[in-house]
Amino acid sequence: MTRKFHLACIFNFTPDDWQGPFGTGGSPWDGRFHTEVAQALERACFDYVIIEDKLMVPESYGGSTERALRQGMVVPKHDPVPLAVAMGLATSHLGIVATLSTLAYPPFMTARLASTMDSMLGGRFGWNIVTSAEDLAAQNFGLDKLPSRDVRYAMADEYVDVVRQLFASWDKDAVVLDREKGIYADHTKVRPIHFKGEHFSVRGPLNTVPSPQHRPAFVQAGASPRGRVFAARNADSVIAIANGVEGMKEFRDDVRKHAEAAGRDPDDVKVLFCVTPTLGETEQDARDKHERMISSPRFIHDVLAETSALTEIDFAQFDLDQPLPHRLQTNGEQGSLDQLQQWGSGKTLRELVMDAAGGLVSSVELIGTPDQVAQRMGEVMEEVGGDGFMLTTPVLRLNRHWVADVTDGLVPALQRRGLTRAAYTPGHTLRQNLAEF
Repeated sequence: MTRKFHLACIFNFTPDDWQGPFGTGGSPWDGRFHTEVAQALERACFDYVIIEDKLMVPESYGGSTERALRQGMVVPKHDPVPLAVAMGLATSHLGIVATLSTLAYPPFMTARLASTMDSMLGGRFGWNIVTSAEDLAAQNFGLDKLPSRDVRYAMADEYVDVVRQLFASWDKDAVVLDREKGIYADHTKVRPIHFKGEHFSVRGPLNTVPSPQHRPAFVQAGASPRGRVFAARNADSVIAIANGVEGMKEFRDDVRKHAEAAGRDPDDVKVLFCVTPTLGETEQDARDKHERMISSPRFIHDVLAETSALTEIDFAQFDLDQPLPHRLQTNGEQGSLDQLQQWGSGKTLRELVMDAAGGLVSSVELIGTPDQVAQRMGEVMEEVGGDGFMLTTPVLRLNRHWVADVTDGLVPALQRRGLTRAAYTPGHTLRQNLAEF
Protein backbone atom coordinates (compact mmCIF):
# COMPACT_ATOMS: atom_id res chain seq x y z
CA MET A 1 0.00 0.00 0.00
CA THR A 2 1.20 3.51 -0.80
CA ARG A 3 2.57 5.38 2.21
CA LYS A 4 1.03 8.69 3.16
CA PHE A 5 1.80 11.60 0.88
CA HIS A 6 1.68 15.36 1.36
CA LEU A 7 -0.86 17.85 0.06
CA ALA A 8 -0.34 21.53 -0.67
CA CYS A 9 -2.25 24.17 -2.61
CA ILE A 10 -0.99 27.09 -4.68
CA PHE A 11 -2.83 30.27 -5.58
CA ASN A 12 -2.06 33.98 -5.76
CA PHE A 13 -3.44 37.27 -4.48
CA THR A 14 -5.30 38.01 -7.72
CA PRO A 15 -8.96 38.11 -8.73
CA ASP A 16 -10.76 34.85 -8.07
CA ASP A 17 -12.75 33.04 -10.77
CA TRP A 18 -14.39 36.41 -11.34
CA GLN A 19 -16.34 35.55 -14.49
CA GLY A 20 -17.49 32.13 -13.32
CA PRO A 21 -20.85 31.30 -11.75
CA PHE A 22 -19.24 30.41 -8.40
CA GLY A 23 -16.82 33.33 -8.15
CA THR A 24 -17.03 36.42 -5.97
CA GLY A 25 -16.89 38.79 -8.94
CA GLY A 26 -13.24 39.77 -8.63
CA SER A 27 -13.47 41.87 -5.47
CA PRO A 28 -13.05 42.91 -2.68
CA TRP A 29 -9.33 42.97 -2.06
CA ASP A 30 -9.41 42.61 1.72
CA GLY A 31 -8.04 39.04 1.65
CA ARG A 32 -11.05 37.49 3.35
CA PHE A 33 -11.84 35.10 0.50
CA HIS A 34 -8.27 33.77 0.42
CA THR A 35 -8.22 33.54 4.21
CA GLU A 36 -11.41 31.46 4.13
CA VAL A 37 -9.74 29.19 1.56
CA ALA A 38 -6.80 28.75 3.95
CA GLN A 39 -9.17 27.79 6.75
CA ALA A 40 -10.82 25.19 4.50
CA LEU A 41 -7.42 23.77 3.55
CA GLU A 42 -6.53 23.51 7.24
CA ARG A 43 -9.73 21.58 7.94
CA ALA A 44 -8.56 19.17 5.23
CA CYS A 45 -5.11 18.91 6.91
CA PHE A 46 -3.05 20.25 4.00
CA ASP A 47 0.64 20.65 4.77
CA TYR A 48 0.86 24.14 3.36
CA VAL A 49 -0.54 26.77 1.02
CA ILE A 50 1.74 28.83 -1.19
CA ILE A 51 1.04 32.34 -2.44
CA GLU A 52 2.60 32.75 -5.89
CA ASP A 53 3.74 36.19 -7.04
CA LYS A 54 4.95 38.22 -10.00
CA LEU A 55 6.44 41.72 -9.99
CA MET A 56 5.26 43.31 -13.22
CA VAL A 57 2.32 44.06 -15.52
CA PRO A 58 2.68 41.68 -18.50
CA GLU A 59 2.70 42.99 -22.04
CA SER A 60 3.90 39.93 -23.94
CA TYR A 61 0.52 38.53 -25.00
CA GLY A 62 -0.63 40.57 -27.98
CA GLY A 63 2.29 42.98 -27.60
CA SER A 64 0.67 45.23 -24.99
CA THR A 65 -0.80 45.26 -21.49
CA GLU A 66 -4.35 45.23 -22.88
CA ARG A 67 -5.00 41.49 -22.96
CA ALA A 68 -3.54 40.80 -19.51
CA LEU A 69 -5.46 43.64 -17.88
CA ARG A 70 -8.69 42.96 -19.75
CA GLN A 71 -8.61 39.27 -18.77
CA GLY A 72 -7.37 39.93 -15.22
CA MET A 73 -4.58 37.46 -16.02
CA VAL A 74 -1.42 37.78 -13.88
CA VAL A 75 -2.48 41.34 -13.07
CA PRO A 76 -3.75 42.83 -10.79
CA LYS A 77 -1.68 40.95 -8.22
CA HIS A 78 -1.25 42.18 -4.66
CA ASP A 79 1.67 41.59 -2.31
CA PRO A 80 1.67 38.09 -0.79
CA VAL A 81 3.17 38.94 2.61
CA PRO A 82 0.22 40.81 4.19
CA LEU A 83 -2.08 38.05 2.92
CA ALA A 84 0.24 35.46 4.45
CA VAL A 85 -0.08 37.24 7.80
CA ALA A 86 -3.88 37.29 7.55
CA MET A 87 -4.08 33.62 6.56
CA GLY A 88 -1.58 32.61 9.23
CA LEU A 89 -3.38 34.40 12.03
CA ALA A 90 -6.68 32.83 10.94
CA THR A 91 -5.25 29.28 11.11
CA SER A 92 -3.33 27.22 13.67
CA HIS A 93 -1.60 24.34 11.86
CA LEU A 94 -1.49 25.06 8.11
CA GLY A 95 1.91 26.06 6.71
CA ILE A 96 1.87 29.48 5.01
CA VAL A 97 4.45 29.96 2.23
CA ALA A 98 4.98 33.38 0.64
CA THR A 99 6.93 34.11 -2.54
CA LEU A 100 9.88 36.48 -2.08
CA SER A 101 12.05 37.15 -5.11
CA THR A 102 15.84 37.27 -4.88
CA LEU A 103 15.57 40.02 -7.50
CA ALA A 104 13.43 42.28 -5.34
CA TYR A 105 14.50 41.79 -1.74
CA PRO A 106 18.03 42.28 -0.34
CA PRO A 107 19.09 39.10 1.52
CA PHE A 108 19.00 40.84 4.90
CA MET A 109 15.40 41.94 4.38
CA THR A 110 14.31 38.47 3.27
CA ALA A 111 15.89 36.88 6.33
CA ARG A 112 14.43 39.51 8.66
CA LEU A 113 10.96 39.28 7.14
CA ALA A 114 10.94 35.47 7.10
CA SER A 115 12.15 35.29 10.70
CA THR A 116 9.46 37.75 11.80
CA MET A 117 6.76 35.84 9.93
CA ASP A 118 7.86 32.51 11.39
CA SER A 119 7.68 33.94 14.92
CA MET A 120 4.23 35.43 14.28
CA LEU A 121 2.91 32.13 12.88
CA GLY A 122 4.47 29.88 15.51
CA GLY A 123 6.82 28.02 13.17
CA ARG A 124 4.54 27.66 10.16
CA PHE A 125 6.15 30.04 7.68
CA GLY A 126 7.88 29.08 4.45
CA TRP A 127 9.79 31.05 1.82
CA ASN A 128 9.10 30.27 -1.83
CA ILE A 129 12.46 31.10 -3.43
CA VAL A 130 12.16 32.61 -6.91
CA THR A 131 14.71 34.46 -9.01
CA SER A 132 12.00 36.15 -11.13
CA ALA A 133 12.02 35.27 -14.80
CA GLU A 134 10.80 38.38 -16.61
CA ASP A 135 12.72 41.31 -18.06
CA LEU A 136 9.73 43.51 -17.22
CA ALA A 137 10.21 42.64 -13.55
CA ALA A 138 13.94 43.36 -13.79
CA GLN A 139 13.13 46.83 -15.18
CA ASN A 140 11.18 47.60 -12.02
CA PHE A 141 14.37 47.13 -10.02
CA GLY A 142 16.88 49.15 -12.00
CA LEU A 143 17.97 46.54 -14.56
CA ASP A 144 17.53 46.65 -18.33
CA LYS A 145 17.10 42.90 -18.56
CA LEU A 146 17.49 39.76 -16.51
CA PRO A 147 20.82 37.99 -16.28
CA SER A 148 20.95 34.58 -17.95
CA ARG A 149 19.34 31.68 -16.13
CA ASP A 150 22.70 30.23 -15.06
CA VAL A 151 23.81 33.58 -13.66
CA ARG A 152 20.49 34.04 -11.85
CA TYR A 153 20.88 30.69 -10.16
CA ALA A 154 24.51 31.35 -9.27
CA MET A 155 23.34 34.58 -7.62
CA ALA A 156 20.51 32.72 -5.92
CA ASP A 157 22.91 30.10 -4.53
CA GLU A 158 24.94 32.86 -2.92
CA TYR A 159 21.78 34.67 -1.79
CA VAL A 160 20.49 31.59 0.03
CA ASP A 161 23.88 31.06 1.65
CA VAL A 162 23.71 34.63 3.02
CA VAL A 163 20.18 34.10 4.33
CA ARG A 164 21.16 30.83 6.02
CA GLN A 165 24.09 32.53 7.74
CA LEU A 166 21.85 35.36 8.90
CA PHE A 167 19.43 32.90 10.48
CA ALA A 168 22.41 31.29 12.22
CA SER A 169 23.77 34.65 13.44
CA TRP A 170 21.74 34.14 16.62
CA ASP A 171 22.22 30.91 18.56
CA LYS A 172 18.96 29.16 19.38
CA ASP A 173 19.43 29.91 23.06
CA ALA A 174 20.61 33.52 22.64
CA VAL A 175 17.49 34.91 24.29
CA VAL A 176 17.84 34.23 28.04
CA LEU A 177 15.26 36.61 29.55
CA ASP A 178 17.00 36.75 32.92
CA ARG A 179 14.95 39.34 34.77
CA GLU A 180 17.04 39.21 37.93
CA LYS A 181 20.27 40.01 36.12
CA GLY A 182 18.57 42.28 33.60
CA ILE A 183 19.74 40.31 30.55
CA TYR A 184 17.39 39.89 27.61
CA ALA A 185 19.86 38.32 25.17
CA ASP A 186 23.39 36.94 25.60
CA HIS A 187 25.61 39.11 23.41
CA THR A 188 28.16 36.29 23.08
CA LYS A 189 25.55 34.27 21.15
CA VAL A 190 24.80 36.94 18.55
CA ARG A 191 27.47 37.74 15.97
CA PRO A 192 28.04 39.37 12.57
CA ILE A 193 28.46 37.11 9.55
CA HIS A 194 30.80 39.42 7.57
CA PHE A 195 29.71 37.84 4.29
CA LYS A 196 31.55 39.03 1.18
CA GLY A 197 30.78 37.15 -1.99
CA GLU A 198 30.74 37.76 -5.72
CA HIS A 199 27.25 39.25 -5.67
CA PHE A 200 26.41 40.18 -2.06
CA SER A 201 28.09 41.78 0.93
CA VAL A 202 26.26 41.59 4.25
CA ARG A 203 27.62 42.34 7.70
CA GLY A 204 24.82 41.00 9.91
CA PRO A 205 23.74 39.85 12.40
CA LEU A 206 19.96 39.77 12.12
CA ASN A 207 18.17 41.98 14.59
CA THR A 208 15.30 39.52 15.10
CA VAL A 209 15.17 36.76 17.71
CA PRO A 210 15.45 33.12 16.54
CA SER A 211 12.05 31.99 15.29
CA PRO A 212 10.44 28.65 16.21
CA GLN A 213 11.96 26.95 13.13
CA HIS A 214 15.11 29.11 13.31
CA ARG A 215 15.21 28.58 9.55
CA PRO A 216 11.76 28.73 7.93
CA ALA A 217 10.86 26.08 5.37
CA PHE A 218 12.34 26.63 1.90
CA VAL A 219 10.17 25.91 -1.15
CA GLN A 220 11.33 26.18 -4.76
CA ALA A 221 10.10 25.40 -8.26
CA GLY A 222 13.16 24.40 -10.26
CA ALA A 223 12.26 22.86 -13.64
CA SER A 224 15.34 23.51 -15.80
CA PRO A 225 18.44 21.33 -15.23
CA ARG A 226 20.11 24.19 -13.34
CA GLY A 227 16.93 24.86 -11.41
CA ARG A 228 16.72 21.25 -10.27
CA VAL A 229 20.26 21.43 -8.89
CA PHE A 230 19.39 24.60 -7.00
CA ALA A 231 16.16 23.11 -5.62
CA ALA A 232 17.86 19.88 -4.57
CA ARG A 233 20.57 21.83 -2.74
CA ASN A 234 18.22 24.15 -0.85
CA ALA A 235 14.54 23.21 -0.77
CA ASP A 236 12.52 21.34 1.83
CA SER A 237 9.79 21.03 -0.79
CA VAL A 238 9.96 21.32 -4.58
CA ILE A 239 7.03 22.38 -6.78
CA ALA A 240 7.11 20.40 -10.02
CA ILE A 241 5.31 19.84 -13.31
CA ALA A 242 5.94 16.85 -15.54
CA ASN A 243 4.56 14.97 -18.54
CA GLY A 244 2.74 11.91 -17.26
CA VAL A 245 3.64 9.47 -14.52
CA GLU A 246 6.91 8.50 -16.21
CA GLY A 247 7.96 12.15 -16.37
CA MET A 248 7.01 12.63 -12.72
CA LYS A 249 9.15 9.69 -11.65
CA GLU A 250 12.10 10.93 -13.74
CA PHE A 251 11.83 14.40 -12.23
CA ARG A 252 11.69 13.14 -8.65
CA ASP A 253 14.54 10.67 -9.17
CA ASP A 254 16.66 13.44 -10.71
CA VAL A 255 16.06 15.84 -7.82
CA ARG A 256 16.84 13.11 -5.29
CA LYS A 257 20.06 12.30 -7.15
CA HIS A 258 21.13 15.95 -7.01
CA ALA A 259 20.18 16.17 -3.32
CA GLU A 260 22.37 13.19 -2.52
CA ALA A 261 25.23 14.73 -4.53
CA ALA A 262 24.84 17.88 -2.41
CA GLY A 263 25.26 15.83 0.77
CA ARG A 264 21.58 15.82 1.70
CA ASP A 265 19.27 12.95 2.59
CA PRO A 266 16.97 12.72 -0.49
CA ASP A 267 14.03 11.98 1.80
CA ASP A 268 14.40 15.52 3.18
CA VAL A 269 13.31 16.96 -0.20
CA LYS A 270 9.58 16.57 -0.80
CA VAL A 271 8.66 16.87 -4.49
CA LEU A 272 5.03 17.93 -4.93
CA PHE A 273 3.54 17.76 -8.42
CA CYS A 274 1.07 20.41 -9.58
CA VAL A 275 -2.21 18.81 -10.62
CA THR A 276 -5.71 20.08 -11.35
CA PRO A 277 -8.30 17.47 -10.37
CA THR A 278 -11.75 17.79 -11.91
CA LEU A 279 -14.41 16.29 -9.65
CA GLY A 280 -18.04 15.40 -10.24
CA GLU A 281 -20.87 13.36 -8.79
CA THR A 282 -20.28 10.82 -11.57
CA GLU A 283 -17.35 10.23 -13.89
CA GLN A 284 -19.38 11.53 -16.84
CA ASP A 285 -20.30 14.64 -14.88
CA ALA A 286 -16.61 15.32 -14.22
CA ARG A 287 -15.63 14.66 -17.84
CA ASP A 288 -18.34 16.97 -19.13
CA LYS A 289 -17.17 19.68 -16.71
CA HIS A 290 -13.55 19.23 -17.81
CA GLU A 291 -14.44 19.34 -21.51
CA ARG A 292 -16.48 22.52 -21.05
CA MET A 293 -13.55 24.15 -19.27
CA ILE A 294 -10.72 23.29 -21.64
CA SER A 295 -12.66 23.97 -24.85
CA SER A 296 -13.87 27.44 -23.88
CA PRO A 297 -12.21 30.41 -25.63
CA ARG A 298 -11.72 32.06 -22.22
CA PHE A 299 -9.66 29.10 -20.99
CA ILE A 300 -7.54 29.05 -24.15
CA HIS A 301 -6.70 32.75 -23.97
CA ASP A 302 -6.17 32.74 -20.19
CA VAL A 303 -3.62 29.93 -20.49
CA LEU A 304 -1.85 31.63 -23.39
CA ALA A 305 -1.80 34.96 -21.52
CA GLU A 306 -0.31 33.23 -18.47
CA THR A 307 2.27 31.36 -20.56
CA SER A 308 3.20 34.53 -22.43
CA ALA A 309 3.79 36.29 -19.11
CA LEU A 310 5.94 33.43 -17.80
CA THR A 311 8.05 33.10 -20.94
CA GLU A 312 7.81 36.63 -22.44
CA ILE A 313 6.88 35.03 -25.78
CA ASP A 314 3.84 36.43 -27.57
CA PHE A 315 1.64 33.40 -28.20
CA ALA A 316 -1.03 35.62 -29.78
CA GLN A 317 1.12 35.65 -32.92
CA PHE A 318 0.60 31.93 -33.56
CA ASP A 319 -2.38 30.28 -35.27
CA LEU A 320 -4.35 28.31 -32.67
CA ASP A 321 -5.12 25.58 -35.19
CA GLN A 322 -1.58 25.03 -36.43
CA PRO A 323 1.43 23.43 -34.72
CA LEU A 324 3.96 25.82 -33.25
CA PRO A 325 6.28 26.73 -36.13
CA HIS A 326 9.59 26.00 -34.39
CA ARG A 327 11.12 25.09 -31.07
CA LEU A 328 10.95 28.17 -28.88
CA GLN A 329 13.50 29.28 -26.30
CA THR A 330 13.19 31.66 -23.37
CA ASN A 331 15.27 33.20 -20.62
CA GLY A 332 12.09 32.99 -18.56
CA GLU A 333 10.40 29.82 -17.29
CA GLN A 334 11.82 27.24 -19.67
CA GLY A 335 10.14 24.37 -17.83
CA SER A 336 6.64 25.66 -18.52
CA LEU A 337 7.57 26.32 -22.16
CA ASP A 338 8.98 22.81 -22.62
CA GLN A 339 5.84 21.31 -21.11
CA LEU A 340 3.68 23.29 -23.53
CA GLN A 341 5.61 22.54 -26.70
CA GLN A 342 5.68 18.71 -26.53
CA TRP A 343 7.91 18.96 -29.55
CA GLY A 344 7.22 16.34 -32.19
CA SER A 345 3.67 15.59 -31.02
CA GLY A 346 2.11 17.23 -34.10
CA LYS A 347 -0.57 18.86 -31.95
CA THR A 348 -1.97 22.27 -32.76
CA LEU A 349 -1.45 25.13 -30.35
CA ARG A 350 -5.10 24.82 -29.27
CA GLU A 351 -4.58 21.13 -28.50
CA LEU A 352 -1.36 21.87 -26.62
CA VAL A 353 -3.21 24.39 -24.46
CA MET A 354 -6.03 21.93 -23.76
CA ASP A 355 -3.48 19.29 -22.72
CA ALA A 356 -2.64 19.89 -19.03
CA ALA A 357 -3.40 23.61 -19.31
CA GLY A 358 -0.60 24.20 -21.76
CA GLY A 359 2.08 22.76 -19.51
CA LEU A 360 1.21 24.82 -16.44
CA VAL A 361 0.40 21.62 -14.52
CA SER A 362 1.43 17.97 -14.70
CA SER A 363 -0.23 16.03 -17.51
CA VAL A 364 -1.75 13.21 -15.48
CA GLU A 365 -5.50 12.66 -15.77
CA LEU A 366 -7.38 13.18 -12.50
CA ILE A 367 -11.00 13.35 -13.66
CA GLY A 368 -13.91 11.57 -11.97
CA THR A 369 -15.69 11.16 -8.68
CA PRO A 370 -13.74 11.90 -5.49
CA ASP A 371 -13.24 8.17 -4.92
CA GLN A 372 -12.00 7.59 -8.46
CA VAL A 373 -9.56 10.51 -8.33
CA ALA A 374 -8.34 9.52 -4.85
CA GLN A 375 -7.64 6.00 -6.07
CA ARG A 376 -5.76 7.31 -9.10
CA MET A 377 -3.68 9.69 -6.97
CA GLY A 378 -2.64 6.76 -4.80
CA GLU A 379 -1.70 4.73 -7.88
CA VAL A 380 0.34 7.62 -9.29
CA MET A 381 2.27 8.09 -6.04
CA GLU A 382 2.92 4.35 -5.91
CA GLU A 383 4.52 4.51 -9.35
CA VAL A 384 6.37 7.78 -8.79
CA GLY A 385 7.70 6.78 -5.36
CA GLY A 386 6.23 9.68 -3.25
CA ASP A 387 6.04 12.61 -2.00
CA GLY A 388 2.73 14.28 -2.83
CA PHE A 389 0.68 16.75 -4.85
CA MET A 390 0.27 20.50 -5.20
CA LEU A 391 -3.41 21.07 -6.00
CA THR A 392 -4.52 24.08 -8.00
CA THR A 393 -6.61 25.19 -10.94
CA PRO A 394 -5.12 25.63 -14.44
CA VAL A 395 -4.42 29.36 -14.06
CA LEU A 396 -4.57 29.49 -10.23
CA ARG A 397 -8.06 31.05 -10.20
CA LEU A 398 -10.16 29.80 -7.31
CA ASN A 399 -13.83 29.64 -6.44
CA ARG A 400 -15.60 28.21 -3.41
CA HIS A 401 -17.14 25.40 -5.45
CA TRP A 402 -13.68 24.06 -6.41
CA VAL A 403 -12.42 24.42 -2.85
CA ALA A 404 -15.42 22.48 -1.49
CA ASP A 405 -14.99 19.76 -4.14
CA VAL A 406 -11.41 19.27 -2.93
CA THR A 407 -11.72 19.72 0.82
CA ASP A 408 -15.13 18.08 1.32
CA GLY A 409 -14.99 15.48 -1.43
CA LEU A 410 -11.51 14.51 -2.57
CA VAL A 411 -9.59 14.81 0.69
CA PRO A 412 -12.01 12.67 2.75
CA ALA A 413 -11.71 10.01 0.03
CA LEU A 414 -7.91 10.18 0.33
CA GLN A 415 -8.10 10.04 4.13
CA ARG A 416 -10.36 6.97 4.04
CA ARG A 417 -7.62 5.21 2.09
CA GLY A 418 -4.98 6.31 4.58
CA LEU A 419 -3.19 8.28 1.86
CA THR A 420 -3.08 11.73 3.49
CA ARG A 421 -3.01 13.02 7.03
CA ALA A 422 -6.31 13.14 8.91
CA ALA A 423 -4.94 15.23 11.78
CA TYR A 424 -1.96 17.43 12.50
CA THR A 425 0.63 16.37 15.05
CA PRO A 426 0.34 18.83 17.95
CA GLY A 427 3.22 21.27 18.22
CA HIS A 428 4.75 20.45 14.85
CA THR A 429 6.28 23.17 12.71
CA LEU A 430 5.93 23.23 8.93
CA ARG A 431 9.34 21.62 8.47
CA GLN A 432 8.44 18.91 10.97
CA ASN A 433 5.16 18.22 9.19
CA LEU A 434 7.03 17.82 5.90
CA ALA A 435 9.54 15.45 7.52
CA GLU A 436 6.84 13.35 9.24
CA PHE A 437 6.44 10.92 6.30
